[in-house]
Amino acid sequence: MTKRRFGKRLALGVVIAATFAAPPVMAQQVAPAPKAGKPINAGDVLSGELNAMRLRGDKKGKRVATYQLTSEPRRLPPPNGLCGLETGPETFQIVTNSDAQAAQLRGFIGKEVSLKVDEIACAQDAGQMSEAVVTKWSVVTKH
Repeated sequence: MTKRRFGKRLALGVVIAATFAAPPVMAQQVAPAPKAGKPINAGDVLSGELNAMRLRGDKKGKRVATYQLTSEPRRLPPPNGLCGLETGPETFQIVTNSDAQAAQLRGFIGKEVSLKVDEIACAQDAGQMSEAVVTKWSVVTKH
């Protein structure tokens, strides 16, 4: 009544069914939620890799010395909050107010640097490439 290879065919069918059912079960594992960064306030030190950015200013397209610091996620103090992000900003635009400040940062491009943050805010203009803007700062690390 049953064929001689019925058991082998049944076992093969079970293995094939299990193979196709396993990937969706494995894919349903939930990734852990990202942790919010530690808060940064005026006077705190922000460390990370410094990169130069090429931006043109409003007046006659004059080039403005602007830098970007990539760091661990940091929460900003109120009223800025998280800048609309789950973990807080990771990229910080460092704005130079004088040629002396630009010269001070020029030697740290592509290197690890620590800055004492005096004034920080969320990026609000469409032209800003960073998530947060540091307008008043001072270098803590020396060459």
